[in-house]
Amino acid sequence: MDNLSIYVPNVHYELIPIKNLVSDQEYQRNLSVRHVRKAAENFDPYQINPVKVSRRNGINYVFNGQHTIEIVAMVSNSRETPVWCMIYDDLEYEHEADIFANQMKYVKPLLPYEIFIANLEAGSDKHLLIRDLVKHYNLKLSPSACPGGICAVSTLEKIYDKYGFQVLDHVLRLCIGTWEGAANSFSSNIMNGIARLINAYGDSLKDDVFKDKVGSITIKELSRTAKERKGGAMGFAEAMLIEYNKRARGTALRFDLLHTHRASKHQFPTEQNNSGMMDEIDAPELETQQLDLFHDSIELKNAPD
Repeated sequence: MDNLSIYVPNVHYELIPIKNLVSDQEYQRNLSVRHVRKAAENFDPYQINPVKVSRRNGINYVFNGQHTIEIVAMVSNSRETPVWCMIYDDLEYEHEADIFANQMKYVKPLLPYEIFIANLEAGSDKHLLIRDLVKHYNLKLSPSACPGGICAVSTLEKIYDKYGFQVLDHVLRLCIGTWEGAANSFSSNIMNGIARLINAYGDSLKDDVFKDKVGSITIKELSRTAKERKGGAMGFAEAMLIEYNKRARGTALRFDLLHTHRASKHQFPTEQNNSGMMDEIDAPELETQQLDLFHDSIELKNAPD
């Protein structure tokens, strides 16, 4: 056991009230109130890690977990709330700072694809819906670029969250119809750029015109123009809009709308109630409806004659 002890930290665990923890050491980063609020809104006790504490001179100094204790304090609305702490009794201040500075040095972060697959395994309706939509177009989710694969999985999720299922469906249809699966046609910048166009122009953006005009140039040419504009998704949106408007007679889309039309979270459709007024459908309810309708359409499509 003595030979193995060098691999096991000399720690013990205690439940300590948040009010008895100190986390204002100079080496600590500034507290992100925005992060604390966002995490509190999505609080899950199973995601809480033990707070690492160095006990020096009877004081509990937090050197890993300052945001955790603030999240728990906000959710519980009390600093009397205890949290599990991993207590180190043999650290000096300089050693704490060194551990803090290097704690993430050899940690391998999860890739977006790995996170997406884990959410599928967890049975997330949103992720199942996105996966089935991709499969509907004979495409697949992929950890790396490949023919018929989409590796920008986090982009699919962001478009869904920001604009909704219908826009994501429209984006995939336009990508496929315009470039027919060409390399990089499902890149993050292109899909986000198309989503911006759909959000800004709605039904005024004609699919056949888009496929004909924007599809007449290669992805390489489109990327070159985008970089000359401003790069990123907006650069690609502008580059595609320039091609779309070429030789347009009275049907050109106004360029300023691309920038003035705010990309807000998707609006949910309304349905009529008994009084004749229109009620907004609840978002989770709509997501479930979309999932059911989409799966029904797949079953009808694959049903035998």
